[in-house]
Amino acid sequence: MSDTPVLQVDALTKTFDSGGRTLTVIDDVSFEVAAGETCAIVGPSGSGKTTLLGLCAGLDRPTSGSVTLCGVALNPLTEDERAEVRNQHVGFVFQTFRLLPTLTARENVMVPAELRGTVDARDRAESLLEDVGLGDRLGHYPSQLSGGEQQRVAMARAFINEPDVLFADEPTGNLDADTAERTEDVLFRLNETAGTTLVLVTHDRELAGRTRRTLSLRGGRVVGDERRSAQEDPATMA
Repeated sequence: MSDTPVLQVDALTKTFDSGGRTLTVIDDVSFEVAAGETCAIVGPSGSGKTTLLGLCAGLDRPTSGSVTLCGVALNPLTEDERAEVRNQHVGFVFQTFRLLPTLTARENVMVPAELRGTVDARDRAESLLEDVGLGDRLGHYPSQLSGGEQQRVAMARAFINEPDVLFADEPTGNLDADTAERTEDVLFRLNETAGTTLVLVTHDRELAGRTRRTLSLRGGRVVGDERRSAQEDPATMA
């Protein structure tokens, strides 16, 4: 793992106007994530986890402070320019899968690669779906897949462009315990194989414990930063 930060967050603050008063959701947050690191962001409901993830990925703009993602300062960029940074460097996995219902599993996985103009998008999509155990579901539509299968399709889609960093927002939040565990195994296996930096938001402490680092949020502030050695890492001991 390189010491070069893939993600740099400096004095990040995000406020909203709510009923005539200012609501601070993220409050002066600073941290760095190194290339290849796996990091969980945890905290109670309303602590700002998802807002922070969106700011880190350039999906939203901070009120103050800055985010540098893969060496690119996001603040000065237009929305289109931030979208281009995400297309070149970032993969996403969401709690709600976000598959396109009119596309097959194969076609859903191909979308990011086709947007980039990748010539072998179909072959890469089929290889990834084989890798996540869905080689026999290539032509199935999301409505024909279980929740766990849909999330594995979403994970294959997230990795097709070989992203530098993967952002995951409650990736197993809609799954039952057994399906969630199997899906987590797939996520960490894909991530380890690709050497991708992983930043995930979760309320699940067991899932967070599979990462090498846990940032704890409360009231929009970082109140804990726990790092684990390789010997303590459940993902490496599996």
